[in-house]
Amino acid sequence: MKKEIENPAQYERGSFPFGDRAVPDIRYDPIFKAVFTKETAKSRGALSDLISALIGRTVTVEVITANEPSADDSRQRYLRFDVACKTEKGELVNVEMSFNPKTNEQVRLEYHTARLFVGQDLHGKDKKYDDLKETYQIAILAKERFFPDENFTHNFLYYDPDNCVSLGGKTRIITVELVKTKPIVDKPVEEMTTAEQWAVFFQYLTDKEKRGKIVEIIKREEGIAMAVETLGTFTQSELDYMRESSLIKGELDYQNDMAEAREEARSETRLEIAQKMKNAGRPLNEIQEFTGLPIETIEQLTNNI
Repeated sequence: MKKEIENPAQYERGSFPFGDRAVPDIRYDPIFKAVFTKETAKSRGALSDLISALIGRTVTVEVITANEPSADDSRQRYLRFDVACKTEKGELVNVEMSFNPKTNEQVRLEYHTARLFVGQDLHGKDKKYDDLKETYQIAILAKERFFPDENFTHNFLYYDPDNCVSLGGKTRIITVELVKTKPIVDKPVEEMTTAEQWAVFFQYLTDKEKRGKIVEIIKREEGIAMAVETLGTFTQSELDYMRESSLIKGELDYQNDMAEAREEARSETRLEIAQKMKNAGRPLNEIQEFTGLPIETIEQLTNNI
């Protein structure tokens, strides 16, 4: 949606509408969530514009279907700071910002797409498969490259690569790799697609050297302007809290990954010990008692003598 900002001078003082405060980094997932789940027309308009740009057709977000924990509650240990919503036609959309996405991001996206799709109510004698609504999982990946090409967006559907036939299903996974926007940011704003403008906005909002380009984008794209105005409504203490929450979440994720890695290493060690004991002819119950492994796992070990 194109609209000239009524007072562009407010964005030319060097700090946008944030006064003397530093420009918040919207790539931090709790800040991202707070901007797009605020119960205001501008927040909802910004979200509608973002989703429309990425799925390639105009939609209007009517309701946030899941916003737990709330945008200002980041004290729980296991959180996914995403935005789950429903369009005016009932399509289900989940949008998330991954500041530090994991190496298994693709599999995780597939899992959550499936959960979103099958979570629809199909019970009742009058229900049929055609009643299922289209489902979109949108992941904005901030700091990692996941695909070897230079395309910053990918649109995944069920597809037969051998025969070049699409299944034509109702689920889609859309990814946006912000690190691939470097060639895009130097394009004239009027030559950028709306999706490119959003990606550049996310990646370079806090970059002082790109301030002029960001101002141009805000002046040109109404949805982005609404996101900036929403971002400007948060106090500095609220922004600091959200940023701290994101850092805590990242630390907890790291600790969880390390704990899983240690547990995996211990499991491998136990398997090695069990294998040696089995090769030595020790009874299964003795191996189980010593290693703590299930009998079924021990039975599956090959007896290499």
